[in-house]
Amino acid sequence: MFIEFGIKDVVDIVLVAALLFGTWRLLRGTNAVNVFVGVIAFVFCWFLVSFVFKMQLFGSILDKVMSVGAIALIVLFKDEIRSFFSLIGTQRRLRYLRWFYDKTGSKADTYLNEASIKALVQACRDMSKNKEGALIVVEESAGLDMYIRTGEEVDAKLSSRLVENIFFKNSPLHDGAMIIKENRVAACGCILPVSKSTSLPSQFGLRHRSALGLSEQTDALVIVVSEQTGEISVMKDGAARANVTAEELSNVLSEQIRL
Repeated sequence: MFIEFGIKDVVDIVLVAALLFGTWRLLRGTNAVNVFVGVIAFVFCWFLVSFVFKMQLFGSILDKVMSVGAIALIVLFKDEIRSFFSLIGTQRRLRYLRWFYDKTGSKADTYLNEASIKALVQACRDMSKNKEGALIVVEESAGLDMYIRTGEEVDAKLSSRLVENIFFKNSPLHDGAMIIKENRVAACGCILPVSKSTSLPSQFGLRHRSALGLSEQTDALVIVVSEQTGEISVMKDGAARANVTAEELSNVLSEQIRL
């Protein structure tokens, strides 16, 4: 007896493999990856019992567990699921949709212009020299209004002097994040989600974890200036780049200019 195996089956297997690999990459470096492996092992066991060996009693018990387990997984992985769909829906990742999105002009002036880049680089250079901690978020395609509402709304023209004054050590807003939207300082003292990643270097503090956490859930570019070492770091798409020079920071920010 031969098992029919066609193109549709190949596509089915590839799609399942891509889904599992994408989920694993999303959870890699977090405590949830162990739970994910356990869930995959349980699903594999359920498949063998119900469809391969066709054990009716044991299979019916596992069926009930699977039906309830789907709800439990949504509750357990709610943050990771939200991050996963946020990454899928990001216009930067869907390039053709982003091209159409930009051509419609529905979100003009989203990305940094040259004056904003110059102001940010100058401020980060000065704060790095003086070892003043800073956490700066540059909004891209994904809206950050929910994080803007956690701080003090400013809506001011972006300048190096304003950035340095906000992150001055005696300023009441220096511990929070500054969010830049449409080349303006939208808000300061904002609260960001903290990353649960276990792969961050030991010298990274709460600012770095908050920066990485936001970059995992949105497509925002986040700049961190360490208060202890003065080192500049950049977070993007869940990845961290440490010890960035002012020139390198300028190049990174230049890539965000809307053409």
